[in-house]
Amino acid sequence: MLSGRRLDLLDPTPMDIEIEDIAHGLAFVARWNGQTRGDWAYSVAEHSLLVERIFARLDPGAAPAWRLAALLHDAPEYVIGDMISPVKSALGVEYGEMDSRIAAAVHRRFGLPAVIPAPIKKRIKIADRFSARLEAVGIAGFTPAEAARLFPVPAGIGIEGLEIRLRPPSETRAAYLARFAELLAGAET
Repeated sequence: MLSGRRLDLLDPTPMDIEIEDIAHGLAFVARWNGQTRGDWAYSVAEHSLLVERIFARLDPGAAPAWRLAALLHDAPEYVIGDMISPVKSALGVEYGEMDSRIAAAVHRRFGLPAVIPAPIKKRIKIADRFSARLEAVGIAGFTPAEAARLFPVPAGIGIEGLEIRLRPPSETRAAYLARFAELLAGAET
């Protein structure tokens, strides 16, 4: 990693994890395999910022720790990349197990439980799917009907004020680090 840390992908430990490495990696990993409109790739870091905002709308009273979990929901992708769902399925359980091991190390590093409680994980998944729907229509060339079929979400979630941001990786990395610091400070109080 740029921080100088070495990360054993098969046996990651919390001491291997630095938020700067996560933010940097995610800011340079393109969602949708880079097949999006715009002058900049839509990064996993930008997606994670949007998922955290949507999660907060789904659960306005959520503790900062769970909002932090939403921000970090794709953190393992800083080293294993963002695979589209068909590729993940083709790779089998090994990919999912590696993702889970890295996620557990990330969670423990920042004071979260290794495994996020199922009700919280479910709300994060809904926020993730909602973000994917917005991205699909906004920058990936899907029609609203295609996106609704592929990324179903519960009715009644407002999208007002939510936007897809395309910006240079350095700006996205800075925004991710700033939001992480805010949420971590709230989680520790």
